[in-house]
Amino acid sequence: MVRRFLISVAVAALASPGAAQVAPACGDAPCPFLDRSLSPEVRARDMVSRMTLAEKAAQMQDEAPAIPRLSLKRYGWWNEVLHGVARAGHATVYPQAIGLAATWDTELMDRIGDAIAIEGREIHNAALRRDPTGTARYNGVNYWSPNINIFRDPRWGRGQETYGEDPYLAGRLATSFIHGIQGDDPLRYKGIATPKHFVVHSGPEPLRHGFNVDVSPFDFADTYTPAFRMAIVEGKAGSLMCAYNAVDGAPACGGPLLNGLVRRDWGFKGFVVSDCDSVDDMVTGHKSAPDAAHASAVAVKAGTDLDCGTSYTALPQAVAKGLLAESDMDRSLERLMAARIRMGLIDGTATAGASDAEQGRRALALKAAHEAMVLLANRNAVLPLKGKERVAVIGPNADLLQSLEGNYTGSPLNPVTPLAGLRRTFGQANVTYAVGSALTEGMRLAIPETALRTADGKPGLDGTYFANPRFAGKPAQTRVDRTINFDFFNTAPVGLEARNFSVRWTGTLIPPAPGRYRIGFRMTTPYPKAGGPMPDVKVWIDGKLLVSPALAGVTDPAPPPCTAPGCRQPGDPIAIDFADTKPHAIRIDYVRAHDDRITALEWIAPAQPLIDAAVAAARASDVTIAFVGLSPDLEGEEMKVSYPGFRGGDRTSLTLPAAQRTLLQAAKATGKPLVVVLMTGGAISDPWVEANADAILQAWYPGESGGTAIADTLVGRNNPAGRLPYTIYRDVADLPPFEDYAMRRRTYRYFTGPVLHRFGEGMSYTSFAYRQPSLPKARIAAGGGTAVSVDVTNTGARDGDEVVQLYVTKPATPLSARHALAGFQRIHLKAGETRRVTLPLDARALSQVDAKGAHKVLPGAYRLYVGGGQPGAAPGAETTLRVTGTADVAR
Repeated sequence: MVRRFLISVAVAALASPGAAQVAPACGDAPCPFLDRSLSPEVRARDMVSRMTLAEKAAQMQDEAPAIPRLSLKRYGWWNEVLHGVARAGHATVYPQAIGLAATWDTELMDRIGDAIAIEGREIHNAALRRDPTGTARYNGVNYWSPNINIFRDPRWGRGQETYGEDPYLAGRLATSFIHGIQGDDPLRYKGIATPKHFVVHSGPEPLRHGFNVDVSPFDFADTYTPAFRMAIVEGKAGSLMCAYNAVDGAPACGGPLLNGLVRRDWGFKGFVVSDCDSVDDMVTGHKSAPDAAHASAVAVKAGTDLDCGTSYTALPQAVAKGLLAESDMDRSLERLMAARIRMGLIDGTATAGASDAEQGRRALALKAAHEAMVLLANRNAVLPLKGKERVAVIGPNADLLQSLEGNYTGSPLNPVTPLAGLRRTFGQANVTYAVGSALTEGMRLAIPETALRTADGKPGLDGTYFANPRFAGKPAQTRVDRTINFDFFNTAPVGLEARNFSVRWTGTLIPPAPGRYRIGFRMTTPYPKAGGPMPDVKVWIDGKLLVSPALAGVTDPAPPPCTAPGCRQPGDPIAIDFADTKPHAIRIDYVRAHDDRITALEWIAPAQPLIDAAVAAARASDVTIAFVGLSPDLEGEEMKVSYPGFRGGDRTSLTLPAAQRTLLQAAKATGKPLVVVLMTGGAISDPWVEANADAILQAWYPGESGGTAIADTLVGRNNPAGRLPYTIYRDVADLPPFEDYAMRRRTYRYFTGPVLHRFGEGMSYTSFAYRQPSLPKARIAAGGGTAVSVDVTNTGARDGDEVVQLYVTKPATPLSARHALAGFQRIHLKAGETRRVTLPLDARALSQVDAKGAHKVLPGAYRLYVGGGQPGAAPGAETTLRVTGTADVAR
């Protein structure tokens, strides 16, 4: 790894290229808004005073136009860095946020935040070199991340974006991530982080635009706000995003919490941005405002400074109607302009880390994926494997790009799928691959390499790439593509220009069995929208044009299945009957003239031949490794998905989809050891898997190096030490209704029934022991703090990491949690090594929330448990702290 360090740089290094613009002189001195000796707030005030009302309204929207006389380039505020710079082309893709949470590693989160900020700045500067007039969406240096909503219910599809179910864990990880992005200089930010979505927001996705959460003061203060408080008070986040839903009847972007709790009580000095179109939701969803002018006035006065959307176009109308004063807009604009100054977008000054080489970032992504691996079961020590076995690799996630990436992702260079990682580890000859099943019945699947052959018999198709959209001239490159499943969003293969290339793929298609197949080509089509280039792809099989925009078969990602008799949708795949398993000539002409997320040749194939191939692979091998779970095409944000067990991006069942369980049952029946690798965001609660798998590895959506990390873990080059950031329940029937935001019977703190796997759980290939914890004093006065120290020993034969966890059981009240996480630290211990770990405890960690939402430290005995998991579930030891008196703790 390249050593990282902080440096202050001036215009030449970090300034937006061409940042200096001609501005009017103010006498013999620069105008105040250009005077770097003044504070950002003073400069911003002067800048805003020179804007017209129409300019002010435009600058309060996410696509802000240029104002050259004020040195303002056009600027797209919308950018995402949930687990790497997203949607801006090629960028490092780290494990999905829930996987990062499984590392329980605050130092790692800081390093990742730092690397992201640097890469984001590089992307921003490159965009300005292409167009010096400004940057558009996904190229700015303020970031709408992290998502620190509490993953209160495993049915929520966006839970993959969060840091799990515990407020303390989420807050600690968020604070480190924010620090990594923003840096230490309050006047020169590397970037600005935006914790979201404030507040009490976690589904259901189909209801989010008009849903009101009537949450108790206790749950509000105990569960839903602590992580946000940490992110703002301790992390000093420069921005905050308000949510779609309403809280206690008031839309989150137009309610009293922003100016009250956030700015007054927590001292927030940054700017608030709306979730996209949430101001419009006040009109169309919540119906709390009659039109955009009224909604915009409410939002601005409530403290929402920036609108992701177009509702703030109506702000001049709102001023004219007397719904708000122009000074209300000025207050918001001064926050926005001060942020642009701090980001170096006016005069080009900023603070950033020294840039890691691409190799260094890739190594960091691999380290994160290694640390995220959670070993949940290992019967008879089937793992680690020796690396010399004959291995059957099966399952729909074994070679699926989407299940490396997760959602809110960049486009990785040279991603390593699990199949590729295992081939490198075990050797090509020792790995037999069969996809085995689709993710769920009736869902399209990228046609696997086993069904494609090049002209010279290699797996895949021959790809000929042209540096134009016309297949004209000499090819820019030729290569073999094992599968046709790519993420070209805002990018292109190396050496080509985004949205200006074409590809011709040729070879043969070999169906695994005779039968009916449904074939389509996946592109995000503009059918619902007028204007813009149409998708341009044609697929010929045996010389017959089968798929094209005119004939249909050009499919949007994961549309609802069309099952009614005679039902047909414009993007439905095309049915074709194969009478044999002979090779059939295939040609694909693909033109990239507009952006879409995924480019893929897909099919729906008969189920039994896929299972038969997987069973044959298992029988010929020493061990079966099955890559099953979910994908971001099944769980995610407001999706058009309605397969059994899934609804609108959320889930209605926690079990493994039936198609995948049938595959596992068939593989298990061969009698060969079955290792199940779960690639998911949300939890899989499947009794059959728990009872029959010889080992279970939770691998998440592990990022660009995920296949390497999984292979390293399976053979012991990486000793797993990830810990679950959520509880894995037995069944959805054990939970309250999804729409119920009360925390009773939710998460490890308030759920008292049996579960499959506990929050904080994770196994290792070594073992650890804890000595009796010690305290500086056994008794303290309420309002004070202390620290818990414990000696931890690696008692096994392998080096490994341990996640030391501190849980506090507090004096019981009618609302008390069973126990609560109050500290943690990930450490590395060599075999036989002992290390002392000290974890601080402050008054807030010892406090409890009462029925009115107040934090209080109560007198009594506090049980402190330090171990590798929750009390009674992992090796550890405990001590008792006695607190005298009572103390109030700030909100």
